[in-house]
Amino acid sequence: MAVGYTRRTRPSGREKGSSMSSSVNRVILLGRLGQDPEVRFTPGGQAVCNFSLATDEEWKGKDGEKQKRTEWCRIVVWGKLAELCGEYLKKGRQAYVEGRLQTREYEKDGQRRFSTEIIASTVVFLGGKDGGRSAPQEGRSEPPPTGAGDDDIPF
Repeated sequence: MAVGYTRRTRPSGREKGSSMSSSVNRVILLGRLGQDPEVRFTPGGQAVCNFSLATDEEWKGKDGEKQKRTEWCRIVVWGKLAELCGEYLKKGRQAYVEGRLQTREYEKDGQRRFSTEIIASTVVFLGGKDGGRSAPQEGRSEPPPTGAGDDDIPF
């Protein structure tokens, strides 16, 4: 049984009466968690959950041998949905994630670094591997905080 949670947004992201946007930033992933989710709270009390999601691609090479590649994606979830992810998702559990790509810059050991993440708006808990716990039947997330910068993230 799959249980899905989503954040309410305008389907197109457009204001009433505006013309169609010239770009799209939308990511859809189906994969397995590589680790248990980590839930933290900003100083303002907003929940934020981080986990990695593995997606596999398989194909046959020129030699006819089966090839496999795994891509690891960093997922960030905000609000009530973040708390639900922390409660019901575990390492190895399958999940469907929809969201948008975001790249942030930070400094570590004096070097400028970049991290590309998926900011999730929808997470659907799939498959077993949930430790025998059942997910709640319904739920909505709160919208991500407005103006939440790296200063609000406690890590």
